[in-house]
Amino acid sequence: MLKQFLSKLPRKASKHDSDESCRVDSHDSHRVTGKNNRSQGGNDGGKANAAKRNSSAAVFPTSTVSLIEPLVPFKDVPSSEKMNLFVSKLSLCCVAFDFTDSGKNVVEKDVKRRTLVELVDFVSSFGSAKFSEPAILAMCRMCAINLFRVFPPHYRAHNRIGGGENDDDEPAFDPAWPHLQLVYELLLKFITSSCLDAKVAKKYFDHSFISTLLELFNSEDPRERDCLKTIMHRVYGKFMVHRPYIRKSINYMFYRFVFETEKHNGIAELLEIFGSIISGFALPLKEEHKIFLWRVLIPLHKPRSMGVYFQQLSYCVTQFIEKEPKLASIVIRGLLKYWPITHSQKEVMFLGELEEILETINMVEFQRVMVPLFWRIGCCMSSLHFQVSERALYLWNNDHIVNLIAHNRQVILPIIFPALEKNFHSHWNPAVLNLTHNVRKMFKEMDENLFLTCRSQFKEEEAQLNSESEKRNEAWKQLEHTASLKPAVGNTAVLVSPI
Repeated sequence: MLKQFLSKLPRKASKHDSDESCRVDSHDSHRVTGKNNRSQGGNDGGKANAAKRNSSAAVFPTSTVSLIEPLVPFKDVPSSEKMNLFVSKLSLCCVAFDFTDSGKNVVEKDVKRRTLVELVDFVSSFGSAKFSEPAILAMCRMCAINLFRVFPPHYRAHNRIGGGENDDDEPAFDPAWPHLQLVYELLLKFITSSCLDAKVAKKYFDHSFISTLLELFNSEDPRERDCLKTIMHRVYGKFMVHRPYIRKSINYMFYRFVFETEKHNGIAELLEIFGSIISGFALPLKEEHKIFLWRVLIPLHKPRSMGVYFQQLSYCVTQFIEKEPKLASIVIRGLLKYWPITHSQKEVMFLGELEEILETINMVEFQRVMVPLFWRIGCCMSSLHFQVSERALYLWNNDHIVNLIAHNRQVILPIIFPALEKNFHSHWNPAVLNLTHNVRKMFKEMDENLFLTCRSQFKEEEAQLNSESEKRNEAWKQLEHTASLKPAVGNTAVLVSPI
């Protein structure tokens, strides 16, 4: 394996090498696209080994690296040769190892690790010159070989966001992370470097590269997802020409998650990226961005696993409302559409998000949705789950919401009064009883005549319901009595009165 690894070192050009450099092996071309598997290192046959030996000559111009020894430190070569040495060291790192066995290829792994550390230091302290085009190509190729991979099946089978019931399980950590971290750090330093010309680099950091980078967000390792989030932030800021494509690609990932799989590990990180993107939207908002709110962000409230990414989702939604306040009524209608009826913890989260929206909503938008909104809040107030009921009643601790309710009390109080009365007389939880008493007192002090009118109307409705219930019970008693007098014949069913 050491011989194979050192075969990556560029050799002095010969006639044979020059001939070989004109042919790019199909296997090596596949590796350039980033679709290789890291477990291939050390297990290829003779044909693959030959391809690896010629990979540096095939991908990089022989004349630029033929006299450069990759293991030589940067400080030992003149400035004119540092860029060539940089390319050579990147080529040296284009060998993938199997990190599941810590005792395998120890020497080669250490050489590669030290080379990556040296490359990170070089990029961090690079001067005012620009990175050459072969250097950009070499960086993309090295990152593709080391980072781009298909996750094993167990990553998806035990997906952290798959069912929403195992959110407290320990995440799976990639054994290759100490190696991957250096590659990610090098990529981040390279993209953020002022010496990288975006106009030249966009040809290599293309749509294919970005798409494969986004696929890595499904990694189970939270450290990898965090690095990817930072890198994607920088890619979005550096390459303006790719911004529409990045937004579109992330949208498709959200669509697939909501409407097909409901399984993805990186939804929270992707939403965090979009939170920064939304904050930079210019006003007035484009129709494309409003469609994203309605077709992506609001349906993301539907999956049972919403709790994993709720904070990031709520932040994105409030960013839209701060940009354009008239979107508040659209968002509230969307929340009511996807309101969780049988998932109490999600109801609590929805109520928390509603409070954030109501804190910024104006009176006109509030009046458009207050009837269906407070009908739903009334249902939550009378919920037998004390956390749901308690969270709904906490809305009256917010001064802005109380002010909105006070100006529209003629409409709101008749809607929620039945829930207040039922809680006050029959709820089992002492904290809910206390909060209900405070809300009733607040409404009574706000408009006593309206309060008394609602109570009178509630009593009339209760009396009418009791009367109808008694009539139904009496009708059933008569039917039972009539059925008991009729003699049983053949297979006729017999009504047996309870003892």
